[in-house]
Amino acid sequence: MLKNISNLGDAALYCDFGIEVNKKINSEVIKYFKAIKESNIEGINNLTPSYNKLIISYDLRLTNFKEIKKKIEILNINETKKINSKKLEVPVCCDPAFSLDIERLEKKMNLNRDKILENFFNKEYFCYMTGFIAGMPFLGDLDENMRVPRLETPRVKVPKGSVGITEQFANIYTFESPGGWNILGNTPLKVFDSSKEKEPNFINPGDTIVFKKISMEEYKGFNE
Repeated sequence: MLKNISNLGDAALYCDFGIEVNKKINSEVIKYFKAIKESNIEGINNLTPSYNKLIISYDLRLTNFKEIKKKIEILNINETKKINSKKLEVPVCCDPAFSLDIERLEKKMNLNRDKILENFFNKEYFCYMTGFIAGMPFLGDLDENMRVPRLETPRVKVPKGSVGITEQFANIYTFESPGGWNILGNTPLKVFDSSKEKEPNFINPGDTIVFKKISMEEYKGFNE
């Protein structure tokens, strides 16, 4: 449920849905995100959903805070409407060349490699948001016994396609970048494709993800 709409700088506002991070609240964020996007409200130039907030940027030459706030408040948000989402499969190779933090995770979780991977793959994940780097999905929710903090010293370079976990989330690095997530494997799937102007993200907020374990041979032959 939307709790408050506030100013955010000179040309943005944010919709506040509370402080908790869970699927129910995030589903409300996504409903508003999609409803506002479909409404084509004049002046809005960007929408950024997060776990429990929705940031809306607008062009001051065309509108203002009061106008945008009023239009959001009168939107017909159907509380019972299901989010139009997809169930997607993401292949992941957990060869030692890709499982950069498996030994660290064995110690942190007090579980062996096979059990960690079993827990990871026997789970459906919900995409809360994308961000940090283009198209990177934040996927929850890991079971309690799979939750670990970030690396004490982040890597300068995390390889593109790396699949990592931190706290209650899993994610996929869509580009090589710095990062402190615990890396379990790598996917050959192109999760973000800038050549697709309208739909560059393979995974979007509200989608459900299942990871499929593949061999190194399957990984190498994936894009052939």
